[in-house]
Amino acid sequence: MTANHPRPRVLVLDTDIGSDVDDALALGVLLGSPEADLAGITTVYGDTLLRARLAHRLAALAGHAPTVVPGAAETLSGKEVWWPGHEGTCFDDLHTEPVRDDLNAADFLAETVRARPGEVDVVAIGPLANLAQALQRHEDFAEAVGTVYLMGGFFGPDAKPEHNILSDVAAARTVFEAGMPIVVSGLETTTRFRVESDGIEAIRAAGPYGTALAREIDTWIEFKGRTWTTPHDPITALSMLRPDLYTFERGHVTVEDDGLTVFHADPAGPVRLVTDADLPAVAEEIVARIVRAGAGAAG
Repeated sequence: MTANHPRPRVLVLDTDIGSDVDDALALGVLLGSPEADLAGITTVYGDTLLRARLAHRLAALAGHAPTVVPGAAETLSGKEVWWPGHEGTCFDDLHTEPVRDDLNAADFLAETVRARPGEVDVVAIGPLANLAQALQRHEDFAEAVGTVYLMGGFFGPDAKPEHNILSDVAAARTVFEAGMPIVVSGLETTTRFRVESDGIEAIRAAGPYGTALAREIDTWIEFKGRTWTTPHDPITALSMLRPDLYTFERGHVTVEDDGLTVFHADPAGPVRLVTDADLPAVAEEIVARIVRAGAGAAG
């Protein structure tokens, strides 16, 4: 099922974990993937200290202790942060989590990437202020980063602005205009997937970690008024770990003032857009890796 890799992919996860549960699911995919070496986590958008503490708690329940750095709370565009209010409510003691609020997230991203030029990837699954600030503060960041795996945009027919891009158009433009290698998964792909009740229950059974993550899922699907969730961000994480399950097209992306993303095909472009995926295999991999994260902690 899972492909063998000769050495782990070193990466930093940049996330707005805590609102839509897909960020927590993506973290679970990475924690349950032996071919992923999580060098750190940066949080973005809103109460980033709370988000950082939540990320650390979930990682700790899976037996990991990554460096977690709270990042940009405000958007570069000045757009107001969307805050549903359920973030972190599954835990009443998150203030005890050891996070690095003494560090600057943009500098942490840059220093981690520059320590191993070309070898450290970034999985960016929230609004893009941290990444944009790393580019603005460190002119060699774009050259030093390996690949940015990004969940954002909508590139299909009848496209509309997508949350991560619309939340901070200025940051998104900075990222897409930097010329970095980017792999992007848009809503036209990610909305084809669901984690249904059987997958949720498999996660719930995966030890204390799975129980905690399932509570996060329950909170989100109750907020949305449904019985399933769309794993936008895990699909992005898996595009790094199992590219053989995906189809890509190369080109450029521009971001319009209203947040719409436009893909321009170009064989020499720096962006690879996910255009298709093996749906059953991707769905199976996502749940299996999250369950493995819980089983590894229990073992």
